Amino acid sequence: MGMAAQAADAQETAMPGELQQLDATVERVRQQFDVPGVAVAVVKDGKVVLERGWGLREIGRPEPVQADTLFAIASNTKAFTATSLNLLAEEGKLKMSDRVVDHLPGFRMSDPYVTGEMRIRDLLSHRSGLSLGAGDLLFWPTTTYSNAEVVARLAHVPLKNGFRDRYAYDNILYAVAQQVIEKVSGLSYADFLQQRIFDKVGMAGTRYNADHLKPGDKPAIGHAKFDFKDLRPVAPLTWSNNAGAGGIYSSVHDLARWMNVQLAGGRLADGTPLFSEKTQQQMWQMQIPQVVATPSVPELMPAKPNFAGYGEGWSLSDYRGQKLVWHTGGWPGQVSRLTLVPDQNLGVVVLTNQESGAAFNAITLSVLDAMLGAPAHDWVGAYAASVAKAQDGADEGWQKHVAARDAKSRPSLPLSGYAGTYRDAWYGDVSVEQKGGRLRLRFGATADLQGTMEHWQHDTFIVRWDNRSLNADAFVNFSLDPDGKVREVRMQAVSSLTDFSFDFQDLLLQPTAQ
Repeated sequence: MGMAAQAADAQETAMPGELQQLDATVERVRQQFDVPGVAVAVVKDGKVVLERGWGLREIGRPEPVQADTLFAIASNTKAFTATSLNLLAEEGKLKMSDRVVDHLPGFRMSDPYVTGEMRIRDLLSHRSGLSLGAGDLLFWPTTTYSNAEVVARLAHVPLKNGFRDRYAYDNILYAVAQQVIEKVSGLSYADFLQQRIFDKVGMAGTRYNADHLKPGDKPAIGHAKFDFKDLRPVAPLTWSNNAGAGGIYSSVHDLARWMNVQLAGGRLADGTPLFSEKTQQQMWQMQIPQVVATPSVPELMPAKPNFAGYGEGWSLSDYRGQKLVWHTGGWPGQVSRLTLVPDQNLGVVVLTNQESGAAFNAITLSVLDAMLGAPAHDWVGAYAASVAKAQDGADEGWQKHVAARDAKSRPSLPLSGYAGTYRDAWYGDVSVEQKGGRLRLRFGATADLQGTMEHWQHDTFIVRWDNRSLNADAFVNFSLDPDGKVREVRMQAVSSLTDFSFDFQDLLLQPTAQ
């Protein structure tokens, strides 16, 4: 056993005094939210006070989750993308206030004013005027589009809000950020991350994405509730066309080092700067405020912040009088949260292999309370109540659809009348085919988005995807012209629990000339 492995083992055995309850809390979380595996690291004052795993890398197999188990960290990648651009700014290769078109002359948004005014910093701050998750179907689930095609298609993604008017989370502008990094540095983004961040921080186990996993790596397998109920493993996926938004695989062992660099104002373990303190402050400065929502259940009120906003690749808010710098990551089968409390020199990261945000939030807040000496609060129970309420809301939403349905209605056209190829300006082609007595719908660039259509009422159908792990069945509504031909097709997710990255509602599908 090498020294590093011995150190990791030693780290896994000692539980600091403040965290004596953590084993019990994590086990409760795993039971309550049906999470096979969890890994947690806690850093304080430059030291790793805890890094360990609980549960299994994959259900039905014996391999345990450990501190070095690799998880898809999804949008926790965004802080690495923001850091990459800032490293280039420190070198004088760009300014964060540069216009994007000055570095990528072909860059286009759907509004020429926004195209010309978009700055590098705007790519990171979710204030472009795009709506929540706009354009995500270009890469979620995995598509055949290249990074260049994703960025080119941005020219047709509709803007729903004013430029810099409000916060709305997007992923697609991080694909543009990735292009800027590659163009300015002359390196692939994979090489840039490896050479400029991973190697320097000492993140030896961290990988650019699932395609870069090596023999001997021990990744966690993601799990989803198929049809919102049956927990099963899901296949790993890769976002090579938008790695800037969420590609990285890492472990709590490596992310503990990353958190310590962040908390040390950009300094590496040996004291040399990875980036300056001034750069650090800029990344953690609010670029756009967020609306602070009232929690869905009273049990979550103690977590309600006084302010919330977004910086460069980081969420910003407060908790029990402390500023938090944090982010979450959501991925098919794996979700995570990394949280820094800068004034306490404290960081906690929670990686999981199931799609339960309640799980990582309950663990994070339990650890924060313990480390801050705050009164104990039952966060597991609080998030369980929140999940139950969301489920009730989804059930109620479905019942409203059922109540409004005219079950005796028939389609206006024979099934063949709905068949054809439809085109959306930003996504591309979606086909409806008649097979036997059924209609099948297929997204041209997305292998996972194909399914069978069931008649719902009038000229509306529900598409049930073949891949039942998606939990994204959608209404498909055909509008007819005066001559009884399909004029356009609109879609929307059936369930309020469907991930926002299935941005079906932004599609306007029109028949292509046959």
